[in-house]
Amino acid sequence: MQDKPVALVTGANQGIGLQIARELAANGYTVLVGSRNFERGGEAAKSIGADARALQLDVTDQASIAAAAERIRIELGRLDLLVNNAAISHAGRPGRSLAEILQSSRASVASLDEVRAVFETNVFGVIAVTQAMLPLLREAPAGRIVNVTSGVGSLTLNADPNFPYRSGFGVVYAASKTALNAITLSFAIELESTNIKVNAAGPGFTATALNNFEGIETVEQGARNPVRVALDVNGPTGTFTSADGPLPW
Repeated sequence: MQDKPVALVTGANQGIGLQIARELAANGYTVLVGSRNFERGGEAAKSIGADARALQLDVTDQASIAAAAERIRIELGRLDLLVNNAAISHAGRPGRSLAEILQSSRASVASLDEVRAVFETNVFGVIAVTQAMLPLLREAPAGRIVNVTSGVGSLTLNADPNFPYRSGFGVVYAASKTALNAITLSFAIELESTNIKVNAAGPGFTATALNNFEGIETVEQGARNPVRVALDVNGPTGTFTSADGPLPW
């Protein structure tokens, strides 16, 4: 087993995931850059430095997940932090504008195939990866799980007619983040008597491929809250926050 704490960030070859991985490495972690494409993950890890290494990980592929967990066990012998960052906003034509994505996500017209595809990554993938990594996390002195979510998944906020993003609460991406929040709370409740803390962290409206780069914040700003939650070893469990503070479920 190596001495330095180990973090796994899924979907870390670009965007917020890459920035989270970079900042965790700067804070003393050996960071596993989870990526479906191993070559892209390798390029991302190289850009971070000696404290990062690529890990082939497709969160929708059970064999890939199992192989990743086994590799961590054999090569590093520990896992202290899991950041479930991998996510997709849609499964339609690449390059669609955010307005087009939101329009096609409306409950009355959304493609069930697209709903299933997005939930496969954003929801079922998180459950599968977390379950696979739990044996390692249980052995950590202070295990943590951070699920990168979104304020648009808040049922409380969307129930308020004055919430500015309410009209975009569709059944594809937004609803997947609502489900992710539920999963976060479920794991937190089950694990609250253990040394593992489980929290949901929203990055804010960040300009990434997820929204066709139409967000208003940089990846550095977007990574700030997930990194804060990840590094807070003595913090609470079962929380849902943004950079501005707690969010209502």
